[in-house]
Amino acid sequence: MNAIEAAVSRAHRSEKAARTFITICGIGMALVPFLIGAFLFIKGTDTFFLFGHGVGEFLFSGEWNPSDTAEGGGQVGAAKFLAGSLVTCLLALIITLPLSISSAIFMTEIASPRTRRLIQPAIELFTGIPSVVYGFVGMTVLIPFLRSLFPMPFGFSVLAAGIVLAIMIFPTITTMAADAMAAVPKAWREASYGLGATRWETIAHVVLPAAKGGIFTGIILGLARALGEALAVAMVIGQMKVFPTSLFLPASTLTTAISADMGGAMEGGEYSAALWTMALILFLLSFLFIFLIHQLNAASSLKGGK
Repeated sequence: MNAIEAAVSRAHRSEKAARTFITICGIGMALVPFLIGAFLFIKGTDTFFLFGHGVGEFLFSGEWNPSDTAEGGGQVGAAKFLAGSLVTCLLALIITLPLSISSAIFMTEIASPRTRRLIQPAIELFTGIPSVVYGFVGMTVLIPFLRSLFPMPFGFSVLAAGIVLAIMIFPTITTMAADAMAAVPKAWREASYGLGATRWETIAHVVLPAAKGGIFTGIILGLARALGEALAVAMVIGQMKVFPTSLFLPASTLTTAISADMGGAMEGGEYSAALWTMALILFLLSFLFIFLIHQLNAASSLKGGK
């Protein structure tokens, strides 16, 4: 009896230790984003608190000439980089969204199960390709093609960056949209067919509305990846510090500016602080995207519950 009690006691201690370890790991990993956010807040707000610049100046001014000294006195208007990021992300979304939704519809509603088993891994393979490969292919293949197709002086352009980003976010949006459509109950489709609806009417009026929560989640995740991409965009956008006034001209984004200049900026200087503020803006935008995802999922759950 004592041996049994000792074995039970050891099992309970082992279970308690495992539970404690898992709890510490879970809480620790959950705290990591908040610690990163706190670090970025401390470093990124030096532009405003230490060097005396305003939030409006940083977000809406196009005058970018920070001083690489601890005294400051330069100009930190990052609007041109913020505009470049938003324009390239929006362009990528415009390009890839019709292709992604069409591919998802084909996989879930038209293709046979065997065809889907062949196509879906091929689409998911895109996510495993390193960014530098996308950028290199864009630089050696896409840019010469665009230069021969359009009257572009350089080839490096917002259009090239948008196309590369569109290819990169295509598998994310397609996969999540396909999963959302596949989760729509078959009984809903059968009920639609029973009422005399065609396949396309069923897709448009039953499947897509029911799957819109998952589709929007995929779109937001794709936008988050496009917003944070640096290497591939830097290789094809031209990195010219100007406002994106044309799709056929070079520009720059928040990520390309940070990756290009952070290594040469003096630590503790105004230039470094401005770059850290850009990183803080990117973090806040990503946090906003995640918040939107949770709100969409909560809204979908409430609607489904009703």
